[in-house]
Parts: sequence; C-alpha cells; structure tokens
Amino acid sequence: MLGLLLVLGTLALYNPVARHPFVNYDDDRYVTDNAHVRAGLHWDTIKWAFTTFDEANWHPLTWLSHALDCQLFGLDPAGHHYMSVLLHALNVVLIFWLLCKATGFTGRSFIVAALFALHPINVESVAWVAERKSVLSMMFLLLAMGAYGWYVRKPDVGRYTAVAGLFACGLMAKPMVITLPFGLLLLDYWPLQRMGTTADARDSIPTRSLPWLFLEKIPLLILSAASAVVTIKAQKAGNAIGSVTRYPIPIRLENALVSYTRYLGKCFWPSHLAPMYPFRAGSLTVPWVAASALLLMAVTAFVFAGTRQRALQVGWLWFLGTMIPMIGLVQVGRQAMADRYAYLPFLGLFVMVVWGLADLAAERHAPVAWLAATGAVCLAGAAFVAHRQIGYWNDNLALWSHTAAVTEGNVIAEDNIGGALLEQGRQDEAMPHFRAAAALDPADAMSRLNIAADEQRHGDLSAAIVHYSQVVKITRDPRYRATALTDLGYAYRDLGDSGHARKSFAAAVSLRPRNLHAWLGLGLVSQKSGDYAEAINDYQHALAIQSWDLGYCLLARALEQSGKKDEAQAAMQQAQRLTDNFDQLQRSVDALLAR
Repeated sequence: MLGLLLVLGTLALYNPVARHPFVNYDDDRYVTDNAHVRAGLHWDTIKWAFTTFDEANWHPLTWLSHALDCQLFGLDPAGHHYMSVLLHALNVVLIFWLLCKATGFTGRSFIVAALFALHPINVESVAWVAERKSVLSMMFLLLAMGAYGWYVRKPDVGRYTAVAGLFACGLMAKPMVITLPFGLLLLDYWPLQRMGTTADARDSIPTRSLPWLFLEKIPLLILSAASAVVTIKAQKAGNAIGSVTRYPIPIRLENALVSYTRYLGKCFWPSHLAPMYPFRAGSLTVPWVAASALLLMAVTAFVFAGTRQRALQVGWLWFLGTMIPMIGLVQVGRQAMADRYAYLPFLGLFVMVVWGLADLAAERHAPVAWLAATGAVCLAGAAFVAHRQIGYWNDNLALWSHTAAVTEGNVIAEDNIGGALLEQGRQDEAMPHFRAAAALDPADAMSRLNIAADEQRHGDLSAAIVHYSQVVKITRDPRYRATALTDLGYAYRDLGDSGHARKSFAAAVSLRPRNLHAWLGLGLVSQKSGDYAEAINDYQHALAIQSWDLGYCLLARALEQSGKKDEAQAAMQQAQRLTDNFDQLQRSVDALLAR
C-alpha cells in the first residue's frame, strides 16, 4: 500500500508534464531534430546509437530509449514526458523497496523515497525530455544495487554477473553512475554491515575484510575505468571539455567547494532553481570559498565524531562521492552546477537527514505522532514547491525568463528567451536578448547565428556573412559550425557567389552528413549551374534524410530538366501526396530556383 501511495503521489505531482511542449534547449538535439531518433527503433538506429559520440556523450541506451518513444508516440511530447515520469516513479519504488529490504525500517524508507519523489531539485531531471538519461541510468543503478543485495546473501558468479550487467547498462544510459563500486563499499559498511566482525552481521550476510571487499569490486572498477575513458573521448570529440586556460584548476577547485555548499542549501531550501547556473569565476570570493570549505569539514567531523550512526556517515559520503563526477573538476559545458546533477547524490542526503532525525527523536522519546506530522509537513512543502517549479517547464518563455530572473549573466537563458520569442513570431522582441547574450559572451555561437540570420532577413548579406564566418571560427561545436556554414552558403547564394556557396555547403555536409538544408543548398547551386545530375544526387541525399514535399518537387524539376520525364512525374506525384497546397509549393520552388 505504501509503494502504491508513492507511485500515485509521484504521478499526481508530475501529471501536468503531459501537457508540456518540448524544451527549446537540447530536446531538439535529442529528439525533434535528430533524424536517427525520429526514425524509431531500427537496426540502423541501434548501430548508430552504439557508435556515435553525438552530444559529447556515449550513451546508447539513452538514444534507444528516445527512439522507442518516437516509435510509440511520434513527436507528441506527452508520451515522451510521461515515459520519464514513469521511470521516475519506478525509481521511487525501487528506493523504498531497497531501503526496506536492507534496513528493516519501513517508515524511514518511505519518507526517503517520498522525498526523492517530491523534492523540487528533481523536477529538471523528470520534466526535461533531454534528461531522460538521468532517470534511466538511476533505474539501472538501483536495479544493480538490488542485485548486489541478492548477491551478498549467496555469492556466486551468476549473481555477480547480474550486478555487473545492470551496472554496465547504467553506464550506457549516463556515466554519472560511474561511482557505483565505491557506493557498494558504503553499502557494505551500512546497511548490509559486511564490513566488520561476525557480531555485526545481519540477515545471515557473512562479513568480509576490507581488502576482500575492495578486490570483489575490481571487475566493476574496470567497467568504471572503461566508461571514464570512453566518456572523455566522447567529450573531447564534441569539444565539450573546458580548457585549462578558460577554467584554471584552482578556479575549478574553488567552484567545487562552493557548489557543494550551494547544493546543500538547495536540499534544505530549494529556491531559485534553474536549468542553468552559469560559471562565474568572479563570484568565487575568498570568504565564500573559505566558508564553504569550513562547512564541509564541520559536517564531516560531526558525522564521524564519536559513535555517530553509520547511516549519517554513509549518507554524507554518498553525497560527497557520487557528486564528484559532476562537481566540475573536469569542466564540461558552461555551468557551475546543475539541478540534474543532484538526482543521484541527494539520495544520500535524504537518508542522512531521515535516519538522523528519527534516531534523535527516538533518543529524546519524541511522540511518533509528532515525528509523522513533521514528515508530512516537509513532504507537503516539497510537493508545493515542486508543483510550482514544474509549472515553469510548461512554457519555454516562462522557463527561461524565470531562469534569467534567478541567475546572473546567463547567456543560455538570454539565447533561449530569444528562441522562444522567435517561435512566437516576435522577432523584434527576440533580437535584444540575442544581442545581450553576445555582449555577455562574444564567443556565444547561438546569439551570433541569430544576429546573422536577422541581418540576412533584412537584406544586409555582407554583415550576415561576417557573423556567420565568425561563428565558424570561434565555435568548437560541430552542430553550430555546420549550421553557420549552411546559412553562410545560402547568404553567398543570395549574393550570386555560387563558388563560395558550394564550398560552404560542402563543408557543412562534411561536418554533419545528415544536414538536410546543406544538401538542399548543394542541389540548388548545382541546378542553377546546369549540373542536373549532381543536383539530382544532392536532392536524393536530402530525401534520404527526410521525405518532404519541397525536396520531391525540386527533384522532379531537376529530373525533368535532365530529360528523365517518367522519373520526374513520379517524383512530382510524391510531392503532391505530401503537400497540403500544391500551388503554393510550386510557387516556393519557383522562388528558390529564381535566385
């Protein structure tokens, strides 16, 4: 009944996400503009998922999860959102079950699971489709922990293989679970109590020496090491790792100390939550860094002082340890910290707080009703704040406006406010936000691309070409570079410079072979120059990526001009089947070919 209550509470809280759109940040890269994912679960998609380093990560199971959603729901965001909610609800129940099984405390386990279900810090991981990797990897981690509990009661190769297999699946969903081997050592200490004397053993679980327990984890550590190597390779391929010049090691260490403290603050007072907290070295003042270091040392000393409960020690070390891969020592992206990074580490804090308060109440002989009322008030407060936070994700403009309001100097927020306004056709209102982003970070590719596009819309092709060329030079992101090269090709084409246009389009498809608009541009340039065979080839490349009316109509024109009347008629019939307004389609093709 308690497990059912947890599921129903989780689904009720997150039910509004079924009406949410895709977010205009990363959801396009992971789903809506990703041709491989949109194709659904096919052999080509599976092969791509296991071989690609797209988005500076190797997480094939995450790609396949998104592809399955597209297979089931198409591009209806409701299905994608609710799948993430169901995975989160499953994680909640797994936490409840694992803690109950390992500790024997039903009430405490329920409160920990309920905090995980309702805490506002987890809204980002659940309400953002692109963060499917967090809830998916957490599911595999919890299953691996369950399998580990099964293994320690009767160790054998088959049970250990189940642990390793589930851990490998977690790593293939998101490498944030890389610290699991060390987490299992903590579980050996508490609640499994394998680490100690025979008198410490419980539930017929035999105790082992510390060296034996460490050696037992060697195969899992090998998996962790392999995942680390692949992850670093993927992040380097995607140019996601910040340089030591831009993010010096001392600054990273200072940011890590401050971020730990900020995460603690958001655990107990979850306000000013946002998808992006920009890295601002100037905010890392000496007093702030020193106070953060002192706080961390004080809490560590407290939980290990005297005969403190093992639950406090394990909860605190779980928080500190599982956060290490995401704390910024290896700087990935431009954020100082992120709510999604707390999805796994906060589980330790929840255990620490619940067990600590429950033990304190037992020592003071506090009434059970008082303890239950306190827990209910805390859960109600968490649910209220989480509900409000979920509401921000209902609208891209609201989400990023809120983000800009609760953070400072947020380039990504300004860019995405501009993008949301563009989606609503409010171009004049969008441009100040892009210019603000460019002023905050002159190397920001998104703002410069939109500024260039605005120049191109207003006919200032020379200025647009300057901006596009700058983006090609300053950004390391292959997607942004390919977009800039594609738009640069169209700007050159509008100027009548076919040579530079072709060169730009060719460079774009070499970076992103499935670049639909670049192949279309190559076809237009070839057709304009009279090279109809090449134009046909280019249009066919584009149609292999996406079947759409404009592509077939252009292909039909090129086929007709090359004398292939029957093939041209077949292509035109396909265009007619796909279009809602054939006359408008013909006018659009005439306008494109007239340039």
